[in-house]
Amino acid sequence: MSPWQIAISGHTTCKSACFFQEKSYSLRKRRSLRGRTVPHYAALEPHGTGLMLASEKPFTFTHMDGQPIERPEPEPMEVEKTDPIYMWQQTAEDLTVCVRLPQGVTKDAVQFSLTADNLSVGVQGFSPLIHGQLYAAVDPESSAWFIKDNKSLEVTLQKHIEGPLWPELVMGDRRGELVMSDEQTAQIHERLKHLTSEDLIATSDLEKPPCNSQELEDCDGFPDDSSSLVYFDREMMKPTRVVNLGSHQYMFTVQSDPTQMPCLCLRHDVDALVWQPRPEQPEHMWEHVATFNALGYVQASKRDKKFATCAPNFSYASLCECLRRAFIYRQPAPVETVLFNRRQGRQVGQVAKQQVSSLDSDCPILGFRATNERLYILTSKNLHVLKVNNN
Repeated sequence: MSPWQIAISGHTTCKSACFFQEKSYSLRKRRSLRGRTVPHYAALEPHGTGLMLASEKPFTFTHMDGQPIERPEPEPMEVEKTDPIYMWQQTAEDLTVCVRLPQGVTKDAVQFSLTADNLSVGVQGFSPLIHGQLYAAVDPESSAWFIKDNKSLEVTLQKHIEGPLWPELVMGDRRGELVMSDEQTAQIHERLKHLTSEDLIATSDLEKPPCNSQELEDCDGFPDDSSSLVYFDREMMKPTRVVNLGSHQYMFTVQSDPTQMPCLCLRHDVDALVWQPRPEQPEHMWEHVATFNALGYVQASKRDKKFATCAPNFSYASLCECLRRAFIYRQPAPVETVLFNRRQGRQVGQVAKQQVSSLDSDCPILGFRATNERLYILTSKNLHVLKVNNN
């Protein structure tokens, strides 16, 4: 694990209350978070009540006003270990159930009931030890029970259909324990052996070759680390909402509405979906506001891609490389003339245009921002402005 940590500090200030002096502010609180990765996304809630963070590694609050935060160690979880109420074995033809009985129970106190698909075993004055529907049908006439050593009740059940093994005795009852013979264990291992083979191709069926990862393109891959989107409450200083982004790769951030938190764009399969955080709506904290078709696949195929962004009104998205080129992908728009798809033979109502702009400069691109009308590209020597839309 890397010894380096990323620190994020949040400062709370208050305005001076003196009327005659110049306006001044004083520091009231200082909070610090730390993690082991650079966050993809970090934004404050508009009213300052929380922080939203997207990162591949977790972040935690570590300091308050310069002092370490002492958190109580979680108490070890106590798991109550209970012995099974009954043990059972089975063969292809029958089942044997052994039920523990309270001390001193006689045959007359045993309450036993058996039908083709139900079993009930109990002791008079107590709740049933076994009660419910059997996994499959049995033959009541060929079944029997007896008390063994005055300690347990042994029941023999004859399966109505011989052959299949039962995964459980009574449907939904987890209070029993299945005891398997060595022969049954060996049979199960033999059936599962092909799933743990050391060979790359464990089957001789050559007509269905396994998937070869070398045939996948680079843009088909997803990041190894799984990112999470976390909402931290300012006062509680701990996460109150956590969303696992899984393979939904982070692409870029865009400020659509100055009064709201910045939007974040994630890859969903081949597309790119833009999400607007809504912390004021706890039940629906993230709202889908825009989609760029196939942009997820396109950006993954750009080996030299450096920046990605989109217009605040989502009319276009843009990618740029380390040098020279910027790619503009417009949203589908109605066509003014009649256009037909030759392969499908149907009329096309909308077309999504793509454009490429090449800068007259070999300087590396350092910054990339988009407005609804223009695209701003900053290099080490110049600021280039591209007009994208007229309105």
